[in-house]
Amino acid sequence: MFTPLQQEKELLFQLRNGDTKSFNAIYSFYCGKVYNFILRISDGNQFLAEEITQNTFIKLWEKRAELETEGSFSNFLFTIAKNLFINEIRHKVREALYTSSVVETNEETHHSTEKDIEFNLLEERINQLLLELPPSRRQIYILSKLRRYSNKEIAALLNISENTVESQLTKASKHIRSRLAPYVATLILMING
Repeated sequence: MFTPLQQEKELLFQLRNGDTKSFNAIYSFYCGKVYNFILRISDGNQFLAEEITQNTFIKLWEKRAELETEGSFSNFLFTIAKNLFINEIRHKVREALYTSSVVETNEETHHSTEKDIEFNLLEERINQLLLELPPSRRQIYILSKLRRYSNKEIAALLNISENTVESQLTKASKHIRSRLAPYVATLILMING
């Protein structure tokens, strides 16, 4: 008779070889856990939790040949889910930053080819700025500015002090504003020109 850990290792071994029954068994056992994990870190966003859960298991199937039967499978699975969540948040931050820059300048958005090109350039610039932030600072910025977590909630979630959260937010905001401001000014001149 197998222990639960031995059963899981056997399922993972079979999954590595493309066995769909093993995949279904793993999905049945873990899908609720992944959903609840994303629901918790997304501040109760059920749609996002469902989407990330499905994408996590799609990614698991795609990476099945790389699975290790030793070590913690749940850590592997939750890391996939967390990374998908962070990527989604990163995408929403880019959208929010673009929208914010347009609103602050009171510019109307038109769908001309030239403005589409400018939007793409701005989006690329925002992506670069987010990537320039150290990972922990980027995560704190995303949780605060996009997910609207309070400093206290971020501190509890990441197991750091509120002072550290505040300091990292200040540094991240200053970096993004200082690097984006000249670019937005140039963009406005080009749009109005």
